[in-house]
Amino acid sequence: MEYKRVVIDGYGGDNAPVEVVKGIKKALDNINDLKVVITGKQEELLAIAKENGLENCDRLEIVDAKDVITNDDTPTVAIKTKTESSLVKAFDVLKNNEDVIGLVSAGSTGAVLTGGFLKIGRIKGVSRPVLAPIMPTIAGTPVILTDSGANMDCKPINLLHFALMASKYSEIMFGKKNPKVALLSVGTEDHKGNELVKKTFPYMKQIGINFVGNMEARDLLSGEFDVVVADGFAGNVALKSCEGTLKALLGILKSDIKSHTASKIGYLFMKGTFKRLKAKFDYDKYGGSPFLGINKLVIKCHGSSKAESFYQSIKQAYTLGQSDIVSSVAESVNNLDIKIEE
Repeated sequence: MEYKRVVIDGYGGDNAPVEVVKGIKKALDNINDLKVVITGKQEELLAIAKENGLENCDRLEIVDAKDVITNDDTPTVAIKTKTESSLVKAFDVLKNNEDVIGLVSAGSTGAVLTGGFLKIGRIKGVSRPVLAPIMPTIAGTPVILTDSGANMDCKPINLLHFALMASKYSEIMFGKKNPKVALLSVGTEDHKGNELVKKTFPYMKQIGINFVGNMEARDLLSGEFDVVVADGFAGNVALKSCEGTLKALLGILKSDIKSHTASKIGYLFMKGTFKRLKAKFDYDKYGGSPFLGINKLVIKCHGSSKAESFYQSIKQAYTLGQSDIVSSVAESVNNLDIKIEE
């Protein structure tokens, strides 16, 4: 059997390495032609692997890495100097092995992005790589938000490239034949938005995607769009606002139910509804955010990821790696042939 190899940063994230190994166990149990390379402190990882029934698994390889990059480290300095860290070792495995199709990490976002730039490199023709998280919607269909924090200040060419790359990602990951793409703005009218949005709008109609116009942030989770394009600042604000609102609402519901006897009784009848609501807006089921526009596949998980999210991210890397998303993204960007006035 020809195996597909994915490397995972074993010490990235708040719940590493225990939840990372649990996620790997589920991935290996469910994907027969998968091999996983995990980087980190070898003795600790061997012990955790044994606890999860992986001590004799020939599809799991451990690469010793004695150091860890934290959120307090300066990303560029850490990538260059912490050469024995789990993240840098993972990038080395990705870079130096043709058969390793992707990398997964829940570590420092800045360090993962910097490692992608410095260790792997940008696809020729891509103006800027982009983070593209998947968000759940009330319709049950996913929406891709791009950018979500990698590029704070952008030009029209950047947003056009984001749209092209995310459209291709939507096609490959979800089988969308003609994904609907919108620009994040302060109104749906064509003339609305800041200077960047207004400059970008007419070009979006010319690049061969299914551009459906501007979209207000309140419709981000409506399910009416497949891809939403923004600069990293606005996109990150929209993403975190949605996450915070959903968390707050679920917290209020839980607190209110516990505070009244009548609410507790009502909860018994509504328990299934609440479970379905929570499941519908579960970010973990979609995995992490791919860093589109670099020469190999890198997926950034949420820092608080647990086993299910690591599993989904590994499965995501497996799926996208097999589909050769890097070549597809490169082709979509390099086929763009319009003159942009800055």
